[in-house]
Amino acid sequence: MSLSLANSIAVQSRARALVPLCVGAGAYLFFLYLGDTLLQDSDSFWQIKIGQWILDHGAVPYTDFYSFTRTGEAWISTSWLSQVLFAFSYTHWGWAGPVIITAIGVALTAAIFVHFLDAQIEAPRAVLFAMLALLLSMHHVLARPHILALPVMVAWVGLLMAAADRKSAPSWTWLPLMALWANLHGGFVLGLALIGPISLEAVEHAEKGRRLALFMRWVLFGIGALIASCCTPYGWRTLQGATNILSLGELLSLIFEWMPANFATFTSFEGALLGLIAFGYYRGLVLSAPRIFLILFLTWSALTHVRSIEAFAFLVPLVLAKPLGQMFPRPAPDAADADRWPARHVTTLGALMIVAASWTSTSLYLGHHRFTFTMTQTPVAAVDLLEQRKVRRIFNAYQFGGYLISRDIPVFVDGRAELYGEKFVVDFFKATEGKKPELLPRLLDEYRIDATLLVADAPGPQILDQLKGWKRIYADDIAVIHVRDDGQAGVAPGAEIPKDVRK
Repeated sequence: MSLSLANSIAVQSRARALVPLCVGAGAYLFFLYLGDTLLQDSDSFWQIKIGQWILDHGAVPYTDFYSFTRTGEAWISTSWLSQVLFAFSYTHWGWAGPVIITAIGVALTAAIFVHFLDAQIEAPRAVLFAMLALLLSMHHVLARPHILALPVMVAWVGLLMAAADRKSAPSWTWLPLMALWANLHGGFVLGLALIGPISLEAVEHAEKGRRLALFMRWVLFGIGALIASCCTPYGWRTLQGATNILSLGELLSLIFEWMPANFATFTSFEGALLGLIAFGYYRGLVLSAPRIFLILFLTWSALTHVRSIEAFAFLVPLVLAKPLGQMFPRPAPDAADADRWPARHVTTLGALMIVAASWTSTSLYLGHHRFTFTMTQTPVAAVDLLEQRKVRRIFNAYQFGGYLISRDIPVFVDGRAELYGEKFVVDFFKATEGKKPELLPRLLDEYRIDATLLVADAPGPQILDQLKGWKRIYADDIAVIHVRDDGQAGVAPGAEIPKDVRK
């Protein structure tokens, strides 16, 4: 009986070692199959374009050279490394390249996430948390730099929480993770911000005699992390560039991913919040003050900006892992059995088989499927016409900026909101969405616009139809083009802006 139990524990240990890899492989294949849905944000175009510029010049940009409204103004790319990876993959494999590395980013995130949870709770619960986290993050899984930084975020917070759970300080060998994060994406400031509350968790539960020494070790680690975050081509300016987006004020409420969560209709995020509250009441979950603060902070961030929902989805379970492990204890595996020759080599063989199967599946799928970017972000025919007419200054829709940059056409505006500033982009949105239509002719004249390229079903084209000196020359299901007629702007005599475009 005891021999059978020992063998069972050893088998479970070997199987558990493969669980994170299996989850990662499953996530990879799932998002590879849904690869076309990853290509629906025009920011991917300019991310790739900048990455290609960096590869071609062996340098990083310090000024803007893609717009005609901000040409020469200071601008840095806090995601330069991700952009290089996307550009390199796109050059060699077309859109399959960005899809593959995005899927790999999600896979690594899921695998690292399950690895850290598996140290505290049973594997089935860890896998369930991973599935829920991926579900909550689905809306923001796109071929963009934040996905490549996601596994680093989970690894960083997982290591910090593990150190806090051990009532010890983080290892200095973890600092390269922060440097990597800072080169991949500006979201690294979250990792810096979380050091403080996580350190309080470690200090609170440490023995009284060593609390001060432990706190000082965490302070030194925090200083080291701050220095590591500046180990980029831009140095300390990386911190400034990463925080500029947070100073955009009213504009953040107009850009979808920076909007607050909307509970007008039931969403998975709403369900997760209600489930978390219900579980806490039902099971009587008791948390320390630092853990409560961490959960409240992550929840507030997700409520304030929908793009922070994935941080909520992946980090809250890491904060809850130890309390949940204490609430649902499991039998400890026999470490000696797990380290024996057969166990280690069977695990390695299993891991190689999983990787090989994923690669084979990728090759077979790419053999008969071609990834394409969503048509609503790529007004190909309209831009072809503008190029034929040799139009120089185009007043483009916000979502068309990335595609125009990919065609080497200077843009009026694009997704780099921090470059253009709050007032500029807010005025643009109000003018084209009918909230302040009187702004539209002023912007067209101020920037000496030759043609407009706006979304077909937006109010902007209807306003332009009523403006003297402008005429519609092209329209399809994606975009509408207006060009100057006689060089005069203003509302045509006797014409009124349609009521249905005023908001």
